Amino acid sequence: MIVITGATGNIGRPLTRALAGAGEQVTAVSRHAAAVPDGVRHVVADLAEPAGLEPALAGAKSLFLLLSGDLHATGAGPAGIIGRAAAAGVRRIVLLSTLGVVTRPFGTTRIAMRALEDALRGSGVEWAVLRPGGFASNALWWAESVRAQRLVAAPFGDVGVPVIVPADIAEVAAACLLDERHTGAAYELTGPEVITPRGQTEAIAAALGTPVGFHELTREEAGAAMARSMPAELAADTLDILGSPSPAELRVSPDVRRVLGRAPRPFADWAARNVAAFR
Repeated sequence: MIVITGATGNIGRPLTRALAGAGEQVTAVSRHAAAVPDGVRHVVADLAEPAGLEPALAGAKSLFLLLSGDLHATGAGPAGIIGRAAAAGVRRIVLLSTLGVVTRPFGTTRIAMRALEDALRGSGVEWAVLRPGGFASNALWWAESVRAQRLVAAPFGDVGVPVIVPADIAEVAAACLLDERHTGAAYELTGPEVITPRGQTEAIAAALGTPVGFHELTREEAGAAMARSMPAELAADTLDILGSPSPAELRVSPDVRRVLGRAPRPFADWAARNVAAFR
């Protein structure tokens, strides 16, 4: 049995489908009731209360651990999840971390994630760590304004990073869950090219077949909007990267190709596959 947390999100959903399609027994965990593929067991649990995860962990051999935004906040204790999983007999954990633990190790949320990585290494289970950079799916923040006004509003319009398609993260996660050759690996996951918010807007417009305007927000405007859906310190860390990426954050990593044997998908591919969200 493989347990997938965050199973209804942009990474967990394709990961659950891929593992179920490969014939694996899968338990999908989410905070709320949700539809899951046929044959997949669904458990409602809140990772902020690790005891509630115990029914999902019963009989599990592997765990994909994806933290919700509030578990990145100061004072959260996600290491308890790893301890409970190990005590339940889970033999392998694949953790979704962040590239920032390497590129900006002294940020508040990065320190907490590094501590979680360290807890995983010391847990006694087999492990792998995935460290993605920016997500292509963050463009869904713009979906409402694109639908209503054919407009993207974002900060740092001409500053880019190599964003990764969540489905590629899911494929790497599946490989790490199923193949022991990835045990002890820490993979940095990026897209194939640096792309700016203006460039992403152009890709969305091309997928729609209609022009989409771009309005550049100030950092303060963007921070206020982001803080409504994530801890303020995580929003600040994210804006630091988006506004002034380091050379390490601009680097296109070879790790997706190394694991999957193919190049990561470009943002334009993601936009074409998700164009319905912007119509």
